[in-house]
Amino acid sequence: MDYTTIKIDSQQAEKIVLELFNVSGKATPLPGEIDFNFRIKIADGEGYILKISRPDEDEKYLDFQQQLLQHVQREGKDLISPRVIIDKKGNTIASFTDDAGNLRKVRLLTWISGRLWSSVNPHLEDLRYSLGEQSGKLTHALQGFDHPQAYREFDWDIAKSLWTKEHLNLFNEKEKEMIVFFLNRFEKVQRSYSQLRKGVVHNDANDNNVIVSEELIHPKVKAAIDYGDAVHTQIINDLAVTCAYAVMHHNDPVEAALPIVKGYHTSFQLEEIELEHLYNAIAMRLVISVSKSAVNKHKEPDNEYLLISEKPAWEVLEKWRTIDPDFAHYCFRQACGFTPHPDETKFSNWANLNDFRITDLFPTIKKEKIHPLDLSVASKWLGHQKDFDDLDLFQFKIDRLHKQHPEKVPAGGYLEPRAVYTSPEYDKIGNNGRESRTIHLGVDFWLPADTPVHTMFDGEVVTAVNDAGDKEYGGLVILKHRIDTIEFYSLYGHLSLASLKGKEVGQTFAKGQCIGFLGNPQENGNWAPHLHFQIMLSMFGYSIDYPGVAYFNQIDVWKSICPDPNLLFKSEALQQQETTSNVKLIQYRKQHLGKSLSLQYKVPLKMVRGAGQYLMDQYGRKYLDTVNNVAHVGHEHPEVVKAGQEQMALLNTNTRYLHDTINELARELLETLPPELSVLHFVNSGSEANELAIRMVKAATGERDIIASEVGYHGNSNMCIDISSYKFDGKGGKGAPEHTHIFPLPDAFRGKYRG
Repeated sequence: MDYTTIKIDSQQAEKIVLELFNVSGKATPLPGEIDFNFRIKIADGEGYILKISRPDEDEKYLDFQQQLLQHVQREGKDLISPRVIIDKKGNTIASFTDDAGNLRKVRLLTWISGRLWSSVNPHLEDLRYSLGEQSGKLTHALQGFDHPQAYREFDWDIAKSLWTKEHLNLFNEKEKEMIVFFLNRFEKVQRSYSQLRKGVVHNDANDNNVIVSEELIHPKVKAAIDYGDAVHTQIINDLAVTCAYAVMHHNDPVEAALPIVKGYHTSFQLEEIELEHLYNAIAMRLVISVSKSAVNKHKEPDNEYLLISEKPAWEVLEKWRTIDPDFAHYCFRQACGFTPHPDETKFSNWANLNDFRITDLFPTIKKEKIHPLDLSVASKWLGHQKDFDDLDLFQFKIDRLHKQHPEKVPAGGYLEPRAVYTSPEYDKIGNNGRESRTIHLGVDFWLPADTPVHTMFDGEVVTAVNDAGDKEYGGLVILKHRIDTIEFYSLYGHLSLASLKGKEVGQTFAKGQCIGFLGNPQENGNWAPHLHFQIMLSMFGYSIDYPGVAYFNQIDVWKSICPDPNLLFKSEALQQQETTSNVKLIQYRKQHLGKSLSLQYKVPLKMVRGAGQYLMDQYGRKYLDTVNNVAHVGHEHPEVVKAGQEQMALLNTNTRYLHDTINELARELLETLPPELSVLHFVNSGSEANELAIRMVKAATGERDIIASEVGYHGNSNMCIDISSYKFDGKGGKGAPEHTHIFPLPDAFRGKYRG
């Protein structure tokens, strides 16, 4: 039937709602795939939403929606949902005959105020969590609801999504390859998928069906609307639909989905087996979306609503294709409070029952003890950025460690946040800006080049490559192990290139057999010789490398996938050193430091290193510093650090003694100034500078009055506070002192003086 001939305009909608429901209001059209929807605004109250069917719409299907809404109203005690309005005849579904003689069905529901999800920006983590929470509550409320129409054949049901195979001809080769990839994955797991829990679910929490509260700060999801796509299907599909739309426009869609999954799980507990299928289900909802768009372009080219999600759906599909399904699964598990990797506990229990020694790895060196080596972002041993960029110096320091502790092996690094990875290959643009891989996933053993390395378990080669291209591993060998019912992998990085000769995928090695030799610096990105040893419970399809460093925001997942190698060695020296928590630091400050030393931000940051324009926290995350007061040439500028070190090593006293340097500094400064400014006073802060200036003015003029600008802040000494409107006119202030006179701050936008 022609779309233009059945379309209802606003004037018709106003007439219909008045005649059938005795409601007078102004109609505004709303988007919809099947129904013609209108908002009815009334003079007093929030109003209604009017839904007018197409001529061929099944009344049983409409009855299904009305009964479902009434069920939610009864069972969803803490849910906001549209309420069904009865017509003048007492029916939940009214009817009228249109100008073409078609019988049309009409429903009226209460309007839920707020903002559509599509109009809210940004979609922060708290908002996405509340979306999952509300979706889970709705699923919980729908438990027990049943209706014959819930079992209809429905194209938007993920369980029926294999219909999309019939329309592959509508796509280009790149698009087709992507869709076929997800279709094949979904088809392979049908037996397991078909056994998942089922129930009636909302099935359509898209951008225009989610209502968000009006608050601009910390908004929350209030309700889901439009229950027209509700269907009896696998319950996990409802979460998949919610995620599929809510992760649009995010650089990292899995990370964007996690608060939604977590919120959903808090309201409606998910089963572990369901999470195995979430990655596929999200993909298949997107496949349905792009397939529907392709089909509808031909059927109804004028209906723009049918194409509204096409472009963002393709964008998410392209990103989803690059994400390993197993990694996504482990992230979903972590969000729900399960151990991210299903075999983590099994491996830990096995490792705890078995004893291994450092000499199992390095039998020729006869050393059992470890000297812990700290290469973290807060390491004082590493020193300045320029020091650990100087690889010759780094090698010298390692050699000195060997001489100082000849009976020990310098080692450490598991889950250590490091700032030494400066290559762009370690960075990405995440959902909250630039992120760097900083968390080290293995243990480094620092030993001389050509030290033999032996395998600790029987194993099969799965990788043997030269991985020096990105300077992460150099010569790399990965072995696969099967012990009892456990499957895991061990990684040996920074081997010599000669160690790779003769090694092929599938080749087996017995426990205690030599796997290779430590490479020299030239073979390993100029790093000092060492072994990077790592345990993995999954390979994720990697064949020529494997992540040895992870992003901090994924640390809980990665430490489950890559357990601590010290579970094997049980060395006290390799145990992770606990750092003082931020909570304890704050508690101590409150008890022993004055309130004048205030902290920045609601959640205070712990900064441990500065480098140029950045400050770094204890996890190696970089923050662009826009609030610092002193570092005019950037944090820890190498020339400034060098000058300070040289002078402090020689002399640190005050100016009562003669010294060449203070005169040299004065001479350089005077060269930048006009002749009239020829006398310098050296001070150590802005407060001291302003204090001295005020004293000089008072001495020169004999006056005490000062004119200062509104909201100005001039320092924290007594005289500076007395001229700082920011202080005495602010919270707790007592107004300007007798000799301070404040003038209004010129404000070109809203001030009294705008010129």
